Amino acid sequence: MRASQYFVSTLKEAPSDAEIASHKLMLRAGLIRKVAAGIYTYMPMGLRVIRKVENIVREEMDRAGAMELAMPMVQPAELWQETGRWDKMGEELLRFKDRHARDFALQPTSEEVVTDIARQELKSYRQLPKNFYQIQTKFRDERRPRFGVMRGREFTMKDAYSFDRDVEGAGRSYDIMYAAYSRIFDRLGLAYRAVAADTGAIGGDRSHEFQVIADTGEDAIVYCPQSDYAANIELAEAVSLLAGRVAPAAALTRTPTPGKATCADVAALLGVPLETTVKSLVLATDDVDEKGQPAGVTVWLLLVRGDHDLNEVKAGKLEGLKNGFRFATEAEIVEHFGCKPGYLGPIGLKKPVKVIADRTVADMADFICGANEADFHFTGANWGRDLPEPDLIADLRNVVEGDPSPDGKGTLAIQRGIEVGHVFYLGTKYSKAMNATFLDEDGRPKPFEMGCYGIGITRIPGAAIEQNHDERGIIWPDAIAPFQVVICPVGWSRSEAVRDTATALYETLRAAGVDAILDDRDERPGVMFADWELIGVPHRVTIGDRGLKEGQAEYQGRRDAEAARIAIDGLADAVLARLGARRGL
Repeated sequence: MRASQYFVSTLKEAPSDAEIASHKLMLRAGLIRKVAAGIYTYMPMGLRVIRKVENIVREEMDRAGAMELAMPMVQPAELWQETGRWDKMGEELLRFKDRHARDFALQPTSEEVVTDIARQELKSYRQLPKNFYQIQTKFRDERRPRFGVMRGREFTMKDAYSFDRDVEGAGRSYDIMYAAYSRIFDRLGLAYRAVAADTGAIGGDRSHEFQVIADTGEDAIVYCPQSDYAANIELAEAVSLLAGRVAPAAALTRTPTPGKATCADVAALLGVPLETTVKSLVLATDDVDEKGQPAGVTVWLLLVRGDHDLNEVKAGKLEGLKNGFRFATEAEIVEHFGCKPGYLGPIGLKKPVKVIADRTVADMADFICGANEADFHFTGANWGRDLPEPDLIADLRNVVEGDPSPDGKGTLAIQRGIEVGHVFYLGTKYSKAMNATFLDEDGRPKPFEMGCYGIGITRIPGAAIEQNHDERGIIWPDAIAPFQVVICPVGWSRSEAVRDTATALYETLRAAGVDAILDDRDERPGVMFADWELIGVPHRVTIGDRGLKEGQAEYQGRRDAEAARIAIDGLADAVLARLGARRGL
């Protein structure tokens, strides 16, 4: 490719609405252009990156035995109504009617359509296992699209769906996809971590996220440097920080704490560690009778240590809360505790509530909690002596850096990440809902065991940039750079020797399979260098009259502080050797 024939369009400044590095740099480098909120055109330079990502994903999916198909972006409501997701998905699912007043949606995922395919086409256990995948445009009507391609409304995903005859087979399919994803992200050249994850709205049991490590990532990743343990913050297990509950050493005392409505303020007033306080959070569930009619409200008191935060995902998995909960209203709180928020606790309740204590709280002795009276707290509170044992002891909190690893092999660390892939074991969630069955070996119908596996194709470039950039621009990994090598001839129009040498190198590299571009725009060196550093091409070769007179050219890797001089004789071989070394070949 010659730059004079290509479309190179860079900007000195990013638009004012661009917030994060990847958004700014993709706009400045001419990779994308905004059409509407969360909707972008991928310009030629950006599309080259997307195609390279797609090719790696496609090769590894094919290698893993998955079969590519293409499902429609527009899907009928009837299929989504079978699983109940037509109503459950909320406003993120963009619904519309056609001219015949029939309901359709722009799909964000395709579980319903692929399950419909399976129930029509896969009739016997002899046809299993099967794994279908697509690389398809999707749409999610985000309330607040932001961060460019990181949280857009229209995006491209690779989504795959496996169908097996039993749980063991589904586990094997899951493991095959996990391994394929590891190969994909290895080949993409990104620093990543696979972490155990919550299954979220899609549902299911077994789940891992593939997170690209980046300081600007939205997700917190918990891992143990001394072991293989890794999970996202929603799922990371928090063990008790105490070896067990010790005997009481202090008397229960009603202590004045005027105007101190937070654990931190109370600890500061009393001159005690924050770790001796207990935080009260009040939830409510709306009960229904057998006919689905309202049948009152159950109030729940969740207790975590004063320096810890409630993990709502964990709370939502507990019996009694798994069907949904909300934070209690002030009226409900006053009715049950006799006090407004700020001084709440488990002692001296006005009406019964369900008490759930975090594991660490359950092991605490002589702790401080609200007295259910404005401007007062109890000190020296103890389970069993001053209040009943909790109704339930559970892992309720977010882990913090330095917590013991739940595998007992070290302590936990936390880093930021950007989710770019997710693998789920779904079980029979969709096959049962849609009556998708096959005839097993015994001749009886049986629902498919399913898995689903997604990769954010258009999110990967953004994540790669967040991980790999500097003050000059993007630093692409070789595998997904729009071009691997740029040849920058200085004085293109003035020197035949420069033109001939640059062209010969370009043609040799192309013949060797290197994705190279020759910048024949006859720009000044500073303009050329600034453009290609911004765009992020990982390797640059500069050829000029001065160097040719000395029999040398210059090579500089995008991360290199200075250029290296290379003899013109054997220049192509030297460049190819450096490319191989940088790629670990």
